[in-house]
Amino acid sequence: MLDVTVIEDPEAAAVSLDPVRARLLAELAAGPASAAMLAGRVGLPRQKVNYHLKALERHGLVELAGERRKGNVTERLMRATAASYVISPLALASVQPDPDRFRDQLSARWLLALGARLVRDVGSLITGAAKARKRLATYALDGEVRFASAADRAAFIQELTAGVSALIRKYDAPGAEGGRDHRIVVAVHPTVKDPDGATAPQLDAP
Repeated sequence: MLDVTVIEDPEAAAVSLDPVRARLLAELAAGPASAAMLAGRVGLPRQKVNYHLKALERHGLVELAGERRKGNVTERLMRATAASYVISPLALASVQPDPDRFRDQLSARWLLALGARLVRDVGSLITGAAKARKRLATYALDGEVRFASAADRAAFIQELTAGVSALIRKYDAPGAEGGRDHRIVVAVHPTVKDPDGATAPQLDAP
């Protein structure tokens, strides 16, 4: 089972968003189960569960984990193909965000568009690498910082921009034969607190 996988097909996305099927996916991400086992957990007839499982299997969201005999019946044990799923903007290709339509480094909506493109591009790369049975070279940095003031945050962003821009200038080799282009995305946004008893993120005044 994969830790996370991307859903690019619109029909697969629609299937995964159905509340009953989403519940079945969650159950099967915890471990293999048969339709009869799932029926008791979700409070539906076994035939109805089977119907939903076939839809999930048809779109590659669940797979056969094994079979077992129970009396005169052979039960199919199903499992989720991943522990979690991300829906790519490709599932809504005609209305997916396009960060190239406008550029505003201080716009939260532009950051959202960048994030959507990141999900789309990395998802497509993962799909291609899996088909080619090759490893995908990526890197990510995740951290948190508490700024004492808005002025400190602005100074941090200035230094961050200058530092990353200097690195890009140093290593960028547009004419290198055999080189490969890489995209760099750096984001700064307020931390979203854990919903379990924590306060909502503080917003700046307009």
